[in-house]
Amino acid sequence: MEKRQLGAGGPEVPVISLGGNVYGWTLAEADAFRQFDAALDFGLNFIDTADVYSRWAPGHTGGESETIIGKWFAKSGRRKDVFLATKVGMDLGEARKGLKPEYIRQAVEASLRRLRTDHIDLYQAHKDDEETPLAETLGAFDDLVKAGKVRYIGASNYSGARLAEALETSRKNGLASYVSLQPHYNLVEREPFETELLPVVQKYQLGVIPYFSLAAGFLSGKYRSQQDTEKAARGAMVQKYLNDWGFGVVAALDEVAQATGSTPARVALAWLIAQPGITAPIASATNDKQLNDLAEAAKLKLDRESIENLNEASLKKVTA
Repeated sequence: MEKRQLGAGGPEVPVISLGGNVYGWTLAEADAFRQFDAALDFGLNFIDTADVYSRWAPGHTGGESETIIGKWFAKSGRRKDVFLATKVGMDLGEARKGLKPEYIRQAVEASLRRLRTDHIDLYQAHKDDEETPLAETLGAFDDLVKAGKVRYIGASNYSGARLAEALETSRKNGLASYVSLQPHYNLVEREPFETELLPVVQKYQLGVIPYFSLAAGFLSGKYRSQQDTEKAARGAMVQKYLNDWGFGVVAALDEVAQATGSTPARVALAWLIAQPGITAPIASATNDKQLNDLAEAAKLKLDRESIENLNEASLKKVTA
């Protein structure tokens, strides 16, 4: 599978990252284990999760996804074959949130225990913590890198200005620096990445691993009516796309998929891979067909006409 460098000086990773928010939520442990084995066979060895996954599910407290991944590492012995990313900072309850140094130190130890590993390849600030000075947060991350508990650090859900400030803070203080950004970006969510974040990404040569790459499944074409969303786990997330503009984007995906002998999901991911600055879109799979789509998307090269057609459908909302 094609690989790209994750930021200047960062590691090489596959051009698709496997999203870990489904493990223990919409994908049971045994099915997750089978998916990990199959994913590695495809060359999909980049797994992205977070300590908060899947706290939103009834009866969950967070850490469920990391725990399942850790159990699979213990059972399979394949930790060395995986580029593992997780995140810290979202609210886990009981005042466990944010990016203060003392909390980062506690959170990383909890993640390492759940993941049954002695290091995390990419440890990411899940969202900006404006109440904590950037130098303190980055100093804590720097300590983890020096201790060998973390190889690289990344940011998620930062504004362009704060991301640039964080990168300059690392440079001025000789601290470990973010090598990657994890933004919300896909064919129907193009702002603020393209206007606010991309210039920072390009200036500092960061890798970009967008989340919700398929817009919670909408870009796969599985939601074509209100009725399709009623019993779906992520149905509420796609309501805002159920309009003439959103369906126009799906129609454009259908057209390119038919022309390329592909699927809408593969086309949507291939479009992302082709965008400036993008390293590896993150997408989740809950069955074999979806996992196969992720692997095939990495091979799909869209021609200029297809990309322009998708852009035209996507940007109609902006220009209307």
